[in-house]
Amino acid sequence: MSALFPDYRPSWETEDHALLREHARAFFAKEMSPNQEKWAEQKHVDRETWLRTGEAGLICLDVPEEYGGQGGDAGMEYLVTEELVYSGDTAFGMGVGSTITPHYVANYATEEQKKAWLPKICSGEWISAIAMTEPGAGSDLQGVRTTAKRDGDDYIINGSKTFISNGGSADFVVVVAKTDLDAGHKGMALFAVEASTPGFERGRVLEKMGRHGADTAELFFNDMRVPAANILGGEEGQGFYQLMNQLPRERLAIAVDALAMAEAAVVETIEYTKERQAFGKPILDFQNSRFELAHCKTQVMATRTYVDYCIEQELAGKLDAVTASMVKMQATDMLDDVVDRCLQLFGGYGYMMEYPIAQKFAGARVMRIYGGTNEIMKEVIGRAL
Repeated sequence: MSALFPDYRPSWETEDHALLREHARAFFAKEMSPNQEKWAEQKHVDRETWLRTGEAGLICLDVPEEYGGQGGDAGMEYLVTEELVYSGDTAFGMGVGSTITPHYVANYATEEQKKAWLPKICSGEWISAIAMTEPGAGSDLQGVRTTAKRDGDDYIINGSKTFISNGGSADFVVVVAKTDLDAGHKGMALFAVEASTPGFERGRVLEKMGRHGADTAELFFNDMRVPAANILGGEEGQGFYQLMNQLPRERLAIAVDALAMAEAAVVETIEYTKERQAFGKPILDFQNSRFELAHCKTQVMATRTYVDYCIEQELAGKLDAVTASMVKMQATDMLDDVVDRCLQLFGGYGYMMEYPIAQKFAGARVMRIYGGTNEIMKEVIGRAL
């Protein structure tokens, strides 16, 4: 676990989980921590890093071994996410390339498709992404305007996507499209697309407020011909339901990421305030500093117990959309509050991007937006009251 709660161990974490945590921590300290500045400058993570991560057995931890995964459980994905964040990383797109996209294939593709695609994703040979968001459709997925028209044994896909994580380097993309624009959510389908497909085009890698090393791009589909066999689930009209079934997993993953970043921020700030002096004594000796950090530590611990409860629910196959929306909203709201309070204790240095706390502050803000904005989370929760 983090240095903030060294004696705390979640009820779901077994000895196998603990050993994996140690392995992931050592690997990420070597591979991620030293490369953040380089990746921020080039706006993407080196492809070799994906391959080494695959070789280390840290991609697709709960994909069955027969498809190239590690055959573990979802808890393994989440604890590896935590360790990635603890390493100081804000660039590596593993949340999309391991935790989210491969599971659309694992859950909905045919056996032949799984055996063709998943081993390359699990090994790190293929970087994967999911293309939902469009210039005119974000949290409201029913507003998607990308079309997929049947033409013999193929679909011809036209449209565009934006804010696509891993979009500039992805080899394999799950594309959300409409086979019938007038059918609402019933006209939606998911298509597995290899980036080498004619008509698949990448736009610019986008300039973001934070997470500068993360590859986020625009995608364009111009008369892109995709085999009908590549429709996930094998038939039209299933895409919206597939997305809704997978979104709780995505939202829990975002909550885990937010929690780990908040924990890391508090640890970092405690260390800084012990060393930094003002008026002849450490900043931590001032009551305001202690009170601020007491608030932050308490908020993090309260959120940790909630996140662990949700992981237990996920492992038991009981995590529902409302609970996942609640934990995503709680954890990301908490992160913004905590990282802001922590940055303040750094004073002017907290505003300098060379300091990890500034990188966390900039990287945290998007988490209340992606995976469905927190306003949409309130709608989901409110409708179930």
